Amino acid sequence: MPVTNTQSGTSIHEIAERLYRISTPVSLPGDVGFSFNQYLLDDDEPLLFHTGLRQLFPLVLEAVQTVMPVAKLRHVAFSHVEADECGSLNQWLAAAPHATPLCGTIAALVSIGDLADRPPRALADNEAVDLGQHTVRWFDAPHLPHGWECGFMMEERTGTLLCGDLFTQPGRGEVPLTDGDILGPSEAFRREMDYFSHTKHADALLEKLARNNPRTLAVMHGSAWTGDGAGLLRELGRELAR
Repeated sequence: MPVTNTQSGTSIHEIAERLYRISTPVSLPGDVGFSFNQYLLDDDEPLLFHTGLRQLFPLVLEAVQTVMPVAKLRHVAFSHVEADECGSLNQWLAAAPHATPLCGTIAALVSIGDLADRPPRALADNEAVDLGQHTVRWFDAPHLPHGWECGFMMEERTGTLLCGDLFTQPGRGEVPLTDGDILGPSEAFRREMDYFSHTKHADALLEKLARNNPRTLAVMHGSAWTGDGAGLLRELGRELAR
């Protein structure tokens, strides 16, 4: 796994065609291993999904620059408003003068229109954005797993669902892409941390995502996953219903 910063352990790995996972391991209180991931789509109009925390900005920037000059970045997107999702948004906007915040309509209305140094592009449910060779599509998913403004992006060429906090796994995230079990570890972590909103619409929202038949799940914390994404999303729905 290519390490871009030996001191922090930040690394970058191509998990799908021109789609890169940037990962930084950290220790949570109690010496629990954890990881923060961002995803870079390198295209005519490059997109970064998740900005990372403000304190991680230099590390993520360093990793992005191994793929392309940061000034080429055109879209800075995220699932919901939270420090690890968009905490360094304005730092990215300063480093990439032609980049625009990209988020759901609710996030733009209640937060990003005020927080961001440049006006966001607000995406409606099922709206697509053409990046060149790749297309990303936004799906509203309120309160899945938390945040009224929550949503996800699907990259259609590679079948990659940028699924934010779904399937969060503990550990340092050393394996960039796995076809092993991520549901078991993520469910054990969810039961311990209880960070899901338990929305009554979870099953319907997961089914909406599953109908797009993702082949890769780009997870924000832990390893990304490859396989029958629709099946795994529906299995998560059954677990949440118990």
